[in-house]
Amino acid sequence: MQRTLAQCGSLSDWQAFAASWDDLELDTYMADRGRYRRRRHAVYAAEMTGAIRREPDRPHYQSREYNQLHGGIARRFEPIVPAIGGGSSILTILRFCRTLFGRLAPASHSWDIEVHQFRIEARAEEKGQPTPEGVHRDGVDYVLVLLINRRNIASGTTTIHAPDGRLLGSFTLTKPFDAALVDDRRVHHGVTAVEPLDPLSPAYRDVLVVTFRKT
Repeated sequence: MQRTLAQCGSLSDWQAFAASWDDLELDTYMADRGRYRRRRHAVYAAEMTGAIRREPDRPHYQSREYNQLHGGIARRFEPIVPAIGGGSSILTILRFCRTLFGRLAPASHSWDIEVHQFRIEARAEEKGQPTPEGVHRDGVDYVLVLLINRRNIASGTTTIHAPDGRLLGSFTLTKPFDAALVDDRRVHHGVTAVEPLDPLSPAYRDVLVVTFRKT
């Protein structure tokens, strides 16, 4: 995946990009009252060609049809900081997504894009839930989940399901640049809880989630 991304542009700021996960803010919307998720959020827009533009910050919204735990409310998260949101790595990732998803949907002329930085922390007294809403769809067209870092955790297995709930497959993102690409219209997905291998050391799973929706 790293080689594939590099064909779409520079990853020259990757070290700073990955380090920015140390500066995420606590997600205060957790319906399960969990304290294990940190995140930042940004919105972009793109046409088939040309610049990918960062849009003004706006709340993240999902209907309860797609997220029964947190849907139905506008959730406003701290924005991705400008240096990271306009940096080479994130723009290269977005160009890769536009190229791939554009081939899958050639009739689409423009995209609404949301980008989420997630850190899921695991402690001895509290497992981290990457998808506390369970197996779900995001309510978009396509999704990229890109692993940034994984430290001192067990599990975190991605599962892919048919709309009727049948398990189609599973895999675990273990190394930076491991990725899942999801056709959100066709399948559901989820991730199992993570727990620390060493309960006395920091334990977390850092991912970038990018969603593309036709406009």
